[in-house]
Amino acid sequence: MTVIALLSVAPVIEGSMSEEVAKAVAALDAFDVSYETNPMGTVIEADDADTLFAAAAAAHNAVDGDRVSTVLKVDDKRTSGESAAEKVTAVEEHLGREAKRER
Repeated sequence: MTVIALLSVAPVIEGSMSEEVAKAVAALDAFDVSYETNPMGTVIEADDADTLFAAAAAAHNAVDGDRVSTVLKVDDKRTSGESAAEKVTAVEEHLGREAKRER
């Protein structure tokens, strides 16, 4: 089984959030998860939901601030071990090309 999620953790502040976001991403290293950060969040993969939720909670708690906004979207495919990369590959096969474009 593979659990995949899109996690976005950010302090509610003016100015750059990058230092606090980096703390959230670094907190994931304490867990048996793989992850990739993109401009809109971080995709996390774990073998089970408990690990994924614990990692997401640690990322949330790592951010300093009076107010922290966290969004977690979870895909818990209980009958398949399909990875995030395999999901992208499946879309690319239908497109007949890579699923990105540079401007």
